[in-house]
Amino acid sequence: MKILKYILGILLVLTILFFAVGLLFPNVNYQCEVEVNKSKLEAWGVMSDQSKSAQWISGYKKTELISGTAGTIGAVSDIYIDSQGSESVIRETITKLDPPNLIAMDFTNPFMFMNYEMQIKEEGGKTKIKSNTKAKGAGLFSKSLTRLMKPMMVSQEEENLKNLQTLINSNKDTY
Repeated sequence: MKILKYILGILLVLTILFFAVGLLFPNVNYQCEVEVNKSKLEAWGVMSDQSKSAQWISGYKKTELISGTAGTIGAVSDIYIDSQGSESVIRETITKLDPPNLIAMDFTNPFMFMNYEMQIKEEGGKTKIKSNTKAKGAGLFSKSLTRLMKPMMVSQEEENLKNLQTLINSNKDTY
């Protein structure tokens, strides 16, 4: 009987700690950056070419315009992602747009809210692509889980940007 009490006590403490993470640290922020050997205009062209999205965004299936004009501020689209055999839909709203320098979007799904910004700058004959992400879970459980998922989210963004870097550096299309 004592062992059962200890096990229940440990589970209670772990549960409290899990939810405390979401209460104390509800936001997840991170930045990633890559450098390419192409112009800012070419980098922007490749990045914004939807026909190439599956080549650099892991699990990308398709984009479906919901409202507004595609590629403009206020446009709302559903992004379909395949994650380990399970399809999910993320709602994207373009919030800022300054081609070929910047695009910012809000992403939402039932689990989390994410503000994402990508900046493209030419420096010293090269082009730097930098992403800045702010994420927050939709509820207390999601906030805690999102916080614990930060290393995975950073790793995924780094992989996507490295894929974009390879795609841009090997680009032969004219933009």
